[in-house]
Amino acid sequence: MSGRIGKGAGLALALAVGTVVAAGGALAHNTKGETATTPGARAALMRHDNFEKLGANFKRLNDELRKGSPDKAVLTQTATAVKTFSGQLPAWFPRGSGQEARPKSEAKANIWSDAAGFTAAASNLQVQASKLQQVAATGDVDALKAQVRATGGACKACHDKYRVEKKDS
Repeated sequence: MSGRIGKGAGLALALAVGTVVAAGGALAHNTKGETATTPGARAALMRHDNFEKLGANFKRLNDELRKGSPDKAVLTQTATAVKTFSGQLPAWFPRGSGQEARPKSEAKANIWSDAAGFTAAASNLQVQASKLQQVAATGDVDALKAQVRATGGACKACHDKYRVEKKDS
């Protein structure tokens, strides 16, 4: 059996995460102190914070690869974090957590209207992030640099189609 989960299990996971988010108290705060009072806004803030963490790990990976002698433990740990976050990503998008819930959200409505396309893009990221983790474990820096580009390309492909341009503030 492969490491992938079936559609039913994936839906159950997404619903479980959504339920936990919705039940997570009356208010939610993101890392910049923004407050949300509705389940959709709380999910959007959680998603924003998770993307910040994913981006920070990807930056850390790139920064480490720029060093003359990258630390294999840092590369492996960071690639594992990227894989972990990418595996959670589909559950960060419960219905009702788009711009209607948080106007600053960069999530386009087609995430939900083109659920099959979004799921395929997220799956591609998960595949690339799994390869990233596997390559990092080998310590082959050149192969890892190539896989970082492939993983970044999977991120960009999703952003190009499912993310609005960043807004200030």
